[in-house]
Amino acid sequence: MNRGVIKAYIIKELSELFRSKIIIMVYLMPSMVMFLFGNGIKMEVKNADTVILDHDRSKLSLQMISKFEHSKYFNTKVLNITEKEAIDRMKRGEISILIIIPEGFERKVLKNQKTEIGVFVDAAFPMRGMTMESYVEGVLYQIMEETAREKISLVKINQRNLFNQAMRDEDAIVPGLFGIILLVAPAILSALLIVKEKETGTIFNFYSSPVKKIDFLVAKLTPVFFLHSINIFILFLWATYVFNVPFRGNFLIFWLVSEIYIIISLSIGLLVSIVTRTQIVALLAVIIITIIPGFLYSGIMMPISSMKGEAYIEAHLFPVMYYNHIIYDTFLIGQGFSSPKNVLYLIILIFYGLTLLIVGSLLMKKEMR
Repeated sequence: MNRGVIKAYIIKELSELFRSKIIIMVYLMPSMVMFLFGNGIKMEVKNADTVILDHDRSKLSLQMISKFEHSKYFNTKVLNITEKEAIDRMKRGEISILIIIPEGFERKVLKNQKTEIGVFVDAAFPMRGMTMESYVEGVLYQIMEETAREKISLVKINQRNLFNQAMRDEDAIVPGLFGIILLVAPAILSALLIVKEKETGTIFNFYSSPVKKIDFLVAKLTPVFFLHSINIFILFLWATYVFNVPFRGNFLIFWLVSEIYIIISLSIGLLVSIVTRTQIVALLAVIIITIIPGFLYSGIMMPISSMKGEAYIEAHLFPVMYYNHIIYDTFLIGQGFSSPKNVLYLIILIFYGLTLLIVGSLLMKKEMR
């Protein structure tokens, strides 16, 4: 490689980035995505509009109502209306949860007789509906446990949540955003820098010059690599100091894996730039290739283990799943390379990056097509 040529190209690329103000978007866009999605994606459901129809009016039903009224997850009202009217209100979107306590509920519970409680949940949005259902079940189980504590004393459930004890949405969402941001942003910039040469015609300077293909690629990708390497530290500061996400792992592992992941992103941008001729087409292609898989197969919205069939296979074809698994470990668990799975995923990421770089360099020809 010719270091003089590479240095000249790098200086040229950096000067164009500063002159065109793209350098602002290099750091503004990732931070904006971190803040928007970190604050905007909420799995927790609070103050769900809840109506209770108490047909029993017993001590046990009053205790149950009190549990719902003193929970941050429910905005509870006890109304004296018919079940039909309550269902009609739910259809109009005025009620999210309807709980019906039947007459004779306490008497049957104390006599160990079978009884039922009606729970209707607005599940128009399935994930929100499942979350509200689990909240209601948790309150009901707690009431039943307290009621039967004297009768059932042989078994005591001692439950503890590991790795995210407070069940904070930020701890679950923010680490996963690293995989999306560092996949999309470097790929867009690297693709646009090369396609811009085609669109403006300056690529012919490269075609007609003695500059080697490897020198051209290194000079084009190196500035993007170093610029987005700084984003690793910026995003880390936002995650730990603004969103207060714990970091229990090794920072060296976090940094190393993130750098490898940026190389993968740059390689994707390189491949897109080879097959496209205009910046708008390159931008759309990168968005389709990175953003959609980034959200679907990153593990943020849906666990990969719950996917089946083609979706499960596709998730393993994209690098974001492997990267996010290691990132979640570094933030919340801290096993590092003592976990064989983390080591395997690191090897897969290295293979992924090298393969894409080699394919991209082979497909790029120093000639007009």
